[in-house]
Amino acid sequence: MAASDPAARCARLVRIYPSMTGETHALRGVDAVFERRTMTAVTGPSGSGKSSLLSVLALRERQSGGELWVDGRATAGVGGRALRQLRRRTVAWVAQRPTHVLFAHLPAREQVVQAAALRGLDGAGAHAADEMLERLWLTDRRGALVRELSGGEQQRLAVACAVVGDPVLVVADEPTAELDDESSSLVLGELRRLTDRGAAVVMSSHDHRAVGAADRELHLRHGVLSSEAVAGEAATATIDSTGRLQLPPQALTLFPDGRARLVVEADGVRLVPPDPPGGATSA
Repeated sequence: MAASDPAARCARLVRIYPSMTGETHALRGVDAVFERRTMTAVTGPSGSGKSSLLSVLALRERQSGGELWVDGRATAGVGGRALRQLRRRTVAWVAQRPTHVLFAHLPAREQVVQAAALRGLDGAGAHAADEMLERLWLTDRRGALVRELSGGEQQRLAVACAVVGDPVLVVADEPTAELDDESSSLVLGELRRLTDRGAAVVMSSHDHRAVGAADRELHLRHGVLSSEAVAGEAATATIDSTGRLQLPPQALTLFPDGRARLVVEADGVRLVPPDPPGGATSA
């Protein structure tokens, strides 16, 4: 696809999970663009839809509605072998628990070599693997099995497998949550190196180190994109394609009954509490 295409783009993205008590709407129409050379932190409280958004972006789950493009390609009609190829060559996934994506029977170096082969490096895979292990301080552990590695080493190995071969999109679930400062710095540095080479990184995080390293922050609440903040700038509220706007929690106290009066002015709009019953109406 064209290098000018975003790494990923979603429009009106919906994810619904069936349950014994009815449907759970994890995503309620998310619109977002993930440009190349950009690191995005997705934040929000538990249950806000972060994990669902990441799973859909990583092609681990199908959206229930809306559209998703990865590397300029619509994913709705992609299935079978083509979907597996897109996941292997284009998209990388870093799980919060690295043991979920690593092979218990393979030593560290072979894990990265296999990931490189899946991305089409083939003969160059061994050299790429050695470079990755060196950058992430794992050269001395290249013969170790997963169970022989510390938690920080496992996470660094998972990142090495994800970024080898320069995927277009890396999706990471809390990649630094359990890491000390040194390991966190190594992981974030490797993710930044990848964006400098033209990829996009999308990571969910509650870790101030990861959020601070990102170029922008997308905040989710109740399955809706609430606000977007670009590094060094004030956060802006997000209006989705259906016209919905989420107010920050501190503003909700102004509207205890959940209603507001919209005042359209020449240079914008104001939301004000509705007039009390029988009260005078102002322009």
